[in-house]
Amino acid sequence: MKTTNQFSNLTLIVAVSENDVIGKDNELIWHLKNDLKRFKELTSGHCIIMGRKTFESFPKPLPNRTHIVITRQPDYKAAEGVVVVNSLEAAIEAAKQDENPFIIGGGEIYKQALEVVDTIEFTRVHHNFEGDTFFPVLSDTIWKETNRVHHEKDDLHKFDFSYITYKRR
Repeated sequence: MKTTNQFSNLTLIVAVSENDVIGKDNELIWHLKNDLKRFKELTSGHCIIMGRKTFESFPKPLPNRTHIVITRQPDYKAAEGVVVVNSLEAAIEAAKQDENPFIIGGGEIYKQALEVVDTIEFTRVHHNFEGDTFFPVLSDTIWKETNRVHHEKDDLHKFDFSYITYKRR
């Protein structure tokens, strides 16, 4: 059941392999320069909501973004300026000043967020990978594809990939 939120748009952003893998050992499996550039362009100036393990996978907080970290650890300490909360609902509340916050992972946060997001910015990496974290299969009764841009592999990109935007029906 979708709950209402106060945002113009609450967006989930994710890169997913053909076999629905999103990560292994809390790390990205592939490196797609243009996808990382797109992530930066879309999320800069916005709140980014993530689980603790996703946050800890960064070498340092990403510039020009408000980091909101969800953890069950009651005494978790993060870098200065990072907002720490204990639930997705609290994270969404903490992001209320942003008209378009982004949910950026990981796997468990994505599963919870699918119930409340309006938009999914989805990068499909056209290759199968081994991994330990997966993205749920999207139901076309709930999600409608509104845009798709395909990119062929090249000197900077080892795999073909597509940017796909989904909107809640």
